[in-house]
Amino acid sequence: MPRPDGAVGDVEDDLDEPLGAPGTAVEGLDALDIPVERQRRSRWRTLLSTALPPVLAIVLLVVVWQVLWAAALWEEVKLPQPLAVWQQIWSLVQDGRVWEFLWVSVHRAVIGFLIALAVATPLGLLLAKVRLVRTALGPLVSGLQSLPSVAWVPAAVIWFGLTDTTIYMVVLLGAVPSIANGLVAGIDQIPPILPRVGKVLGAGRWDSARHILLPAALPGFLAGMKQGWAFSWRSLMAAELIATSPQLGAGLGQYLHNGMVLSDMPMVIAGIALIFFVGVGIELLAFRPAEKAVLRARGLSGAM
Repeated sequence: MPRPDGAVGDVEDDLDEPLGAPGTAVEGLDALDIPVERQRRSRWRTLLSTALPPVLAIVLLVVVWQVLWAAALWEEVKLPQPLAVWQQIWSLVQDGRVWEFLWVSVHRAVIGFLIALAVATPLGLLLAKVRLVRTALGPLVSGLQSLPSVAWVPAAVIWFGLTDTTIYMVVLLGAVPSIANGLVAGIDQIPPILPRVGKVLGAGRWDSARHILLPAALPGFLAGMKQGWAFSWRSLMAAELIATSPQLGAGLGQYLHNGMVLSDMPMVIAGIALIFFVGVGIELLAFRPAEKAVLRARGLSGAM
C-alpha cells in the first residue's frame, strides 16, 4: 500500500529490513511477534560476544606465560609453570581450604562495604546540599580518597590491635570517600527543576532526599558504589597482608602473605589469581546487572 506522499519505494525498502531493526514497522511492541527461537539465538549470540573475548584473552595470557616459562628466561622460583599454579589452586579446592579463604575475605568485604554505604550516603547528601559542610569537609573527603588505604593499617593496628576492628576500619576509610564523592557527583548533575518541583509539592528534606535526590542521582551514586567496592576489596587485601594473626582467621590476604614468607611463587600467583577472580566475579554478578537495570530504566540500555 503506497504512503500518502506516494513513496512506494520506501515501503518496499522497509519490507526488506530484518525484523526488529530500528526504524521498521516491527520496532517496539511489534517486536514481540519475533519467533522465540530467533530471540534465543540472539541471547546466545550476545552471551558469546560477551563471554568469549575475556576467555580468549585469558587463554592467550596463559599461552604467553607458558612460552616464557619454556624459554627459561627467569629462574623457576621467579616464574613457575602455569600447571604448577593450577595444581596449587586445585589442591586448595580439593582439601576445602579455598572456601575458608573465600568466606573469611568476602564476608568481611561485604560487611565493610555495607557499613561504608550506610555512613557515606548521609555524608554525601550533606556534602551535596549543605554549603558549609562541603566547604569544610569536601577537600578532606577528596584527600582521603586519594590516600592509599594501606597507609591506615599501621595506625589501625596501634589503635585496635590485631582484631577485626582493625580490618573494618581500614575498609571503611578506603570505601567511604569514594561512595560519598560518587553521590555528590550524581546530585550535582541533577537538573535544578526537580528539587524545586518537589519543594513546590510540599516535599520536606527527608522526602526530597529519598524520592528525588537519590533516585535522580542513581547513575553517579552507583558509579561511586562500584568504586567504593573496589576500594573496599583493595583495602581489605592490604589489611590482611599486613595485619596477620591466628585470631583474625585465614583469608586470601593471609594466604598471599604466607606464600611470600615461604618464597613459594606458585602459592603467591595462586593467591593473586583468587583475589583477582573474586573482584571480577563481584563486578559481573552484582554491579554489572545493576548498571544495566539503571540504564534500561532511563532508556539507555544500548549504552552497554
